[in-house]
Amino acid sequence: MEARKAQQPSWLAGQSEALLLAVEEQNKVAMRLGRDGQVQFFGLKDGTALNAYQLALPAGVSIASVSQDQPGSHRVVLGLSNGQVLVFEHAYKVSYPNNVKTITPELDYPYGEAPIVLDTQGRPLEHVAISENGDTLMLSASTGAELQVLAITREENMLTGEATLTEERIALPQIAEPIKAMIIDPRQQWLFVINGKATADVFDLRTKALNGRYKLLGGDAEVSTVTPLLGGISLLIGDSKGGIGQWFMVRDADNKAALTHIRGFQLSDAPIIQILSEERRKGFVALDSAGHLGIFHSTAHRTLLTEKVAEGAGVAALSPRANRVLVESNGQLQRFVIDNPHPEISWSALWGKVWYESYDEPKYVWQSTSANSDFEPKMSLAPLTFGTLKAAFYAMLLAAPLAICAAIYTAYFMAPAMRRKVKPVIELMEALPTVILGFFAGLFLAPYVEGHLPGIFSLLLLTPIGVLLAAYAWSRLPEKIRLVIPDGWEAALLIPVILLIGSGALGMSGHLENWFFGGDMRLWISNDLGIAFDQRNALVVGLAMGFAVIPNIYSIAEDAVFSVPKSLTFGSLALGATPWQTLTRVVILTASPGIFSALMIGMGRAVGETMIVLMATGNTPIMDMNIFEGLRTLAANVAVEMPESEVGSTHYRVLFLSALVLLAFTFVMNTLAEVIRTRLRKKYASL
Repeated sequence: MEARKAQQPSWLAGQSEALLLAVEEQNKVAMRLGRDGQVQFFGLKDGTALNAYQLALPAGVSIASVSQDQPGSHRVVLGLSNGQVLVFEHAYKVSYPNNVKTITPELDYPYGEAPIVLDTQGRPLEHVAISENGDTLMLSASTGAELQVLAITREENMLTGEATLTEERIALPQIAEPIKAMIIDPRQQWLFVINGKATADVFDLRTKALNGRYKLLGGDAEVSTVTPLLGGISLLIGDSKGGIGQWFMVRDADNKAALTHIRGFQLSDAPIIQILSEERRKGFVALDSAGHLGIFHSTAHRTLLTEKVAEGAGVAALSPRANRVLVESNGQLQRFVIDNPHPEISWSALWGKVWYESYDEPKYVWQSTSANSDFEPKMSLAPLTFGTLKAAFYAMLLAAPLAICAAIYTAYFMAPAMRRKVKPVIELMEALPTVILGFFAGLFLAPYVEGHLPGIFSLLLLTPIGVLLAAYAWSRLPEKIRLVIPDGWEAALLIPVILLIGSGALGMSGHLENWFFGGDMRLWISNDLGIAFDQRNALVVGLAMGFAVIPNIYSIAEDAVFSVPKSLTFGSLALGATPWQTLTRVVILTASPGIFSALMIGMGRAVGETMIVLMATGNTPIMDMNIFEGLRTLAANVAVEMPESEVGSTHYRVLFLSALVLLAFTFVMNTLAEVIRTRLRKKYASL
């Protein structure tokens, strides 16, 4: 934060106490509201006086309280000493006379210049609150411990354009203690009334009932100021000990909402006198009675800056872009320039559970965009990293056993003539574009798996059992039959066995579904087991990506096994070891560095895969190991969201960070693999 030279314009000397400061969008014009109802517009840069207006206050009436609508609104309500309220807006008209941009500040009275009666007994309104939602304006005020709430509905005649205002007084349960502050949420459902020293009464405006009474602070601390955060869901409550707490309504298991403390911040030991919420982010600026100013971000739970800006108490304003702070203190105007481009990013926001507004509990969430203005970007990399590892795990669960076993059989048992045909065919699978595999998995495999779940699981279970039974049956046949097949060509006999098992398992899928799962295994999984089921899920990703990873693992592992010197094999056999003993105790141990490298390269391929997981999953960034749920990986997330992200934005930078995380993960895995491979090579080099 950079301070500019303090200003002491001549027009400020004769002004009354400042109640409110504001800065317009372009940081050109500022507004000051005095206790006497004088509104002075002035240049922010040099303090030059511009337009001045006297608010339409009744004769002999003074301002007793002031409040603003939600952050981003220029709507202000004044509580008067005669029980009335005055609503006005400060607007800034932009024009271009002689091609020169000119900002003209104006005052507007959207509900008329005549004050609105809120307290029929004419008592001073000590505290006021305002909220406009569509055509309904909600006003509340207090006199001592008495609460007044008024709803004004505007109805416009579509033919004549005339507007009719309808007033409705809302009767709420009265409270016993004096009221210190009040806030109406922008949806006009909750009225938060701070009373006593540190207690909040929350009223449900729809049912006109008390939701509950909540203790805000402990010890002898008192509430000193209350401000809504952007969106109006959260309350920022400053206390007399220099602390700031974020609170919002949270629903429990019984769907009952309760005001809950979410997180806290500490500025200093002096009482907080003003909190200014940003108009575009979940950040805020706080000022205490000793002149300390702090810049915070709520969701990231960050204290970005604390600095002394004044001697004693003052009044501050934050610009709509949150890059200027204006402070009036001791008859001077002080302007500060803030450079705070990415406050919403922190270690906890990226990797920890965060309690977002309207959530029942802290969660890991990635949701960078939304369709409504109340949205808060949620950029946790945890669910994306989890999805990346989940996809790789299920892919390797399928690919690793098949590829390694196939490589060992091809290199050690298969006849050379057959090996020369089989190995090129498997390696040719690597040339298949992953986008084709993803397209096939998303449009054909996913719905097929959903419709044949019993058959798919039967196939995965029966295939190894069927192969073992076929091998056992072959070993029990007479020797004259077995000798018909040349040595090393026995694998060809498995082709009809696998085809028979596959056709049988998939053909029986419908019958198995009717016998054991009531005709629909998906509904049985969802309803009876309570497991969520998504058509494009991790099972589909495991099948499709496992198919893509198999050639990588197979090729490297097969070369490693085949490269084991024949002298070792022949020596082992000559010493009386069986072929299986030779394989497990000599060949595999010698080839273990290469086999491990094959697995690590396959893992790296699975972690970095983009198109298959992009097209074969629902792209849902959730943290659930359920094989029937979708996922989103780091690579797929970058591919999906990079084209729509704004260059230089926080979203854009986090996408680059996720790519860096992916790079770091593969680097660590490859380094670890190289270390283990080197140790394995040294250990078994003497064989």
